[in-house]
Amino acid sequence: MDAQTLQKHNRLLIRQRVRFMVNQYEVHTQAPDGSEGDLVAFAQQKRMAFKEKVTLYTDASKEQVFAEFRARNIVDVGATYDVTVPGGGTLGSFRKLFKRSLLRSTWQLEQPGAPKAKGEESNAALAVVRRVWEFIPFLNSVPFAWPYHFTFTSDGAPSFSVTKKFALRDKYLVDITDPGLDRRLVIAQAVALDALQSR
Repeated sequence: MDAQTLQKHNRLLIRQRVRFMVNQYEVHTQAPDGSEGDLVAFAQQKRMAFKEKVTLYTDASKEQVFAEFRARNIVDVGATYDVTVPGGGTLGSFRKLFKRSLLRSTWQLEQPGAPKAKGEESNAALAVVRRVWEFIPFLNSVPFAWPYHFTFTSDGAPSFSVTKKFALRDKYLVDITDPGLDRRLVIAQAVALDALQSR
């Protein structure tokens, strides 16, 4: 699907596929009946990488790159991730606000020519429970299954949201309200919410 057609879609579905040494994500449009529509992107993340990089492809064949995001620095808890497309074009960037994320994960998304968007977990209590979960021995190796919700706003107005749903494997619903946000940048940020959540 080309970028211009993708830009017309306001709701996306993301499913995680767990494979040995990699995390994979399928990104679909949502059909009018709520089911999965067309495959938009297929992302793959290598685990245990020193300099984080996630490549998004147009499909599971991994023959054509859709976009990618990578950390500017090696092993940086507050790293900025640049989102680029083939040919070297930059869509924007995002970063986790480390101090604000100690209790509630908070991200900042930047798209050239647009106001910055800030996203944080909507439920503060659930955010604290998830943080405690990560520090309990043995329990931290079990995925945190409870749904969580991130809301991104820009100048006080909603930009988009990412909601984790109950499922056997991680599933996310992405609702986009800002027509000017590049959908490829939103997809990269939504994948990062899962792929980089423990960083």
